[in-house]
Amino acid sequence: MDKYRNQKTDELKKSSRSGEKKPDKNKDKDKPKKSKSREFIDALVYAGVVAFIIKILFFEAFRIPTGSMEKTLMVGDFLLVTKFTYGATSPRNIPFTDIRIPYFQLPGFKDPQRGDIIVFDFPGDRDELESKEVVNYIKRCVALPGDSLQVIDKQLYINGEVYPNPPHAQFDNVKRPEEFVNPRMFPKGSKWNEDWYGPIRVPKKGDKIKIDEENYEGWKMFVEKEGHKINMTSDRIIKVDDVELPNGEYTVERDYLFMMGDNRNNSLDSRFWGFMPVDNIVGEALLIYWSWDPSISFLNFFDLLSTTRWERIGTMIR
Repeated sequence: MDKYRNQKTDELKKSSRSGEKKPDKNKDKDKPKKSKSREFIDALVYAGVVAFIIKILFFEAFRIPTGSMEKTLMVGDFLLVTKFTYGATSPRNIPFTDIRIPYFQLPGFKDPQRGDIIVFDFPGDRDELESKEVVNYIKRCVALPGDSLQVIDKQLYINGEVYPNPPHAQFDNVKRPEEFVNPRMFPKGSKWNEDWYGPIRVPKKGDKIKIDEENYEGWKMFVEKEGHKINMTSDRIIKVDDVELPNGEYTVERDYLFMMGDNRNNSLDSRFWGFMPVDNIVGEALLIYWSWDPSISFLNFFDLLSTTRWERIGTMIR
C-alpha cells in the first residue's frame, strides 16, 4: 500500500512539473535592439549629464583673457578651477545668455584666505548696479571682511602691516605723487590713485557705515547693490527704503573681499570697481592644464601649436 502511495506521489510531482511554464528562450530575441545611432545618442546624453554635474559641482575650465595677473598667470593660460572649495553653486544665469537667475550654494570646505587666487562673477563697475554681461574675473584676494587696507607708494598694507608682494608681482616705472587724483578710483569722490590708495575698511556683515552728505555719492551705489533704495533729502537727511538711517549709519548685509591683480599697474580691480561680495565667488584657481600664445589665429593651427608653453602645463597656481 505504501509503495502504491509513493508511486502516485511521484506521478503527481511529474505532472505538476510538466505543467510548469518553461522560459521562452526566444522572448529576448523578439525585443527590438537599439540602433547604432540610438546608442550613440544615449551615450552623448549620458556624457553631457556627467559633464554638466562635474562643471557645476567640481571643476570648471577658465581661460586667462588679460594680463592683469602676469606673470603669475599669462594670457593664453587655460586653468582648472575648483568649484567645491568655497561651496559650489547652481547656475547663476541661463546658459549662453546674460539673463541672471536665482541660485543656491552648497557648503564649502574653507573660507577665502588672503593670497587665494579666485575666479568670481564680476559685480559690475563702480557706477553700475550690476555687470551688463555675465563675465568671470580672476584676481588675488588681498583683504578679508573687516580688514583695513592701504597702498602707500605702490606697497600694500593690511591692518597697518606690510603685505608681501606676490612672487611674480609687477609694477610700472611711473612715479605718481600722492596728491595726484585718479577720478576712476573707488569709492566715487575719493582723492586717491592706484599707487596711493586708502585707508579703507573692507565691509563685513554687521558693520556700521556712517553715511552723510560728504560721502553720500561714494556709498550710494554700494547700498543699492545690496538691494536697497537710498536717497538724500533736501535737508541732507539720508534715507534707505524711505526710512531715515538710525544715527546716520547703514548696516552692511554681506561679507566682502578686496581683489587685486598681480600686475598691479595693469589691473582693473577693487581699487577701481569696489568690493567683491563673497557670494560672487565661482571657485579657486587650481592648476594650468594648457598654455599657448592666443595672438596667433586658430586657423594657423600648427603655428599656434608650436607656441605651446610646455613648461607651464601642470603648474599648480599659487
